[in-house]
Amino acid sequence: MQTIESLKRTIKSTEDLLSVVKTMKALAAVSIRQYQKAVESLADYNATVEMGLQVVLKKKQEDTLLVRSVPRTHIGAIIFGSDQGLCGQLNAQMASYALDEMEALGVPMENRTVLIVGERVRDYIEEAGQSHCECLPNPGSIAGITPMVQEIVMILEDWHFNQQINHIYLFYNQYISGSNYKPTMLHLLPVDQDWLKNLQDRKWESKTLPMFTMEWEALFLSLIREYLFVSLYRAFAESLASENASRLAAMQNAEKNISERLEEIYLQFHRQRQMNITEELLDIVAGYQVLL
Repeated sequence: MQTIESLKRTIKSTEDLLSVVKTMKALAAVSIRQYQKAVESLADYNATVEMGLQVVLKKKQEDTLLVRSVPRTHIGAIIFGSDQGLCGQLNAQMASYALDEMEALGVPMENRTVLIVGERVRDYIEEAGQSHCECLPNPGSIAGITPMVQEIVMILEDWHFNQQINHIYLFYNQYISGSNYKPTMLHLLPVDQDWLKNLQDRKWESKTLPMFTMEWEALFLSLIREYLFVSLYRAFAESLASENASRLAAMQNAEKNISERLEEIYLQFHRQRQMNITEELLDIVAGYQVLL
């Protein structure tokens, strides 16, 4: 049985742990909102890119959108996970989802080039037998997302021009609300022709189209590059928001368990103290009776 002093030390350490968990819970909640605002801010930027593409596409004939179908013999995959722990099953679920989806595409493992964002998810991917994996760290803040996107764009260019990888997929967790998120796959390249066709057919709000002086192909490729930037930035922000959502859920469970454990220790402490007081009173009574 623990002594009063040992129970006091246990209570102190448990309260310290509860304080740490509450702090991590608060930080996760704040981080979720920051990354959520980053995703929301992309809406106007994405709308501007789409308007630019709409103008450019309307200046061309419909047959310019017809692109030769590229066989899906070799794919590139970018899988977003986390570098830090204490985020529940997020990395295991992401790895399982990405591997299942790539398997459904019918491309064998040896024909997949994988870029992993986050060291934690890398272990699950490689344990499943997937090779040809590179790994990048997750940005530590919103300010770090843009440099990471630029680095990945350079990697995509190398995949396309030097390794002849034409089909590229993103696998990331899409934040929903609270502590909820879901794994998502985006076929990043080649650009969806139906999406381009819909942009071309979309009605322009005013009577006249804006004019541009750049060469059509240069402007089109520039806008597609912006589309890639928006898609990658969104994947980073959504993934980081989901990571913190998973961590928030884990901290909420930890807080509940620690609080319950603390109540048990307090109960044990009061019971032990009462027993000590009772024993001391009995000793006093016994000593008094002896003196009589």
